[in-house]
This record gives sequence, structure tokens and C-alpha cells, in this order.
Amino acid sequence: MSSEKILISACLMGENVKYDGGNNALHVKILEQWKDEGRLVLVCPEVLGGLSTPRHPCEVVHGENRVVNTQGEDVTDAFLKGAGEALLVAQKQSVCMAILKARSPSCGKDVIYDGTFSHTHVRDSGFTCKALQKAGITVFSEEEFVEAEAFLRAKEA
Repeated sequence: MSSEKILISACLMGENVKYDGGNNALHVKILEQWKDEGRLVLVCPEVLGGLSTPRHPCEVVHGENRVVNTQGEDVTDAFLKGAGEALLVAQKQSVCMAILKARSPSCGKDVIYDGTFSHTHVRDSGFTCKALQKAGITVFSEEEFVEAEAFLRAKEA
């Protein structure tokens, strides 16, 4: 049996890289198994892009290809750099898929916040999610473990 690598948002594995200095640690049995098997490759695109922890919350401005923080600063360059760095890590590690933090301006898949900091969701994906998908890497959010596990089983069958 091969041991496919999985790129995963570092915050989901308990690393304190979230904007507020915390994490989004998950306690999911399959995740523990993948960790024990040495499959997981942890990344935080925002940190890879040069943003500090903690940092001001950021959102993608809906309809525009830019990211701003709550102070009104344009931080798009850091998000672009982080997406590129995360993609390089994924390619270097030959990952077969990614599991990313839902609704994040970097990692969100299919649904993110709209850039108004009003907790309004829009149909779009974060910068890193888009970069990975464009490169042919299948992306799941942390809300899609059933699908991710099925994808991995089929890949290794």
C-alpha cells in the first residue's frame, strides 16, 4: 500500500497560526491515523506569505482579486506569496490532495467571507485553494472528511 501525502492547514493540526494567535485543532480519528502514518504536510499560507501571528483579520474583497485586513490595509501580496509557497511545498512533497480551513481567505473552498467583515459568505475560494486546484491538486475543506477519505481510498486502490 502506498502512503500518499496530504497537505493540511497547520491550524487544523493545533498549530497556533490563526489570525488571533490560536488554532482550529480538529480531533478526528482519520486525521490521527494519517498523522501516525506520516502522511500530513502542514502549511499555513498566511505565515508562509510573511504575515505575523497574531495579525488583523483579513478577507477577500468580493468581486476583486485582493485581500484587505480590518485596518483597511491591502495584504494581497502576502496572500499571493503564501499561495505560491504552499503550492511549492505541495509539489515538492508530491501531495495527492489538500485539506484546508473552511471560509479562510487563503484556504477556503467554495465559500469565503465577502470582504465587508460582516460575517457574510459568498461563493468563492481562497487564494491558496485556487492555486492548488489550478495545479491539479484536489482540495477538501475540514468539513469534507468523508469525501477526502473516499478520495484517498480510491487513489490507493
